[in-house]
Amino acid sequence: MPRIIEAEAVAGGDRYAIIVARFNDFITGKLLDGALHSLAEHGVDVENNVTVVWVPGAFELPLMAQKLATSRDYDAVIALGCVIRGGTPHFEFVATAATTGLEAAARESGIPVAFGVLTTDDESQAKVRSATEDGKSTPTAPFQIETTTKPAPGNKGVEAALTALEMVGLMKAVG
Repeated sequence: MPRIIEAEAVAGGDRYAIIVARFNDFITGKLLDGALHSLAEHGVDVENNVTVVWVPGAFELPLMAQKLATSRDYDAVIALGCVIRGGTPHFEFVATAATTGLEAAARESGIPVAFGVLTTDDESQAKVRSATEDGKSTPTAPFQIETTTKPAPGNKGVEAALTALEMVGLMKAVG
């Protein structure tokens, strides 16, 4: 029988950074709500062990992910953004840069970077993948942390947070 290493999505005193793209904040705010709710639900002390950093857009996520991951102040970084296809190739450039840049930040730093960037064909797909039960989103300015907004099933911010929790556990298990 082979040795099997698995980890559950449970928190210790681990620290998390969440980077959120301000562009399409009517979507990314809901992703943030989902991630924060999920972290809190799994035992993370959100007030003391989570830092939220807002960046202009999805293109800027990789640089900030690399900066935060290499600081060694965080056990995992969660990147949240939304790129909606338009009528120009801009979508492909931004989506590709965000994807490859976030992967590189994780690989080069050795710190998990959870991918919570929506790449959708239209706004309605983005709304489904970021839904909250009350339909509200995080307000734009000033940005506020909201852990009481319950995410609807399929909210990708929840999935990104769960990925980060599990990867932190796996990194500890593998050593």
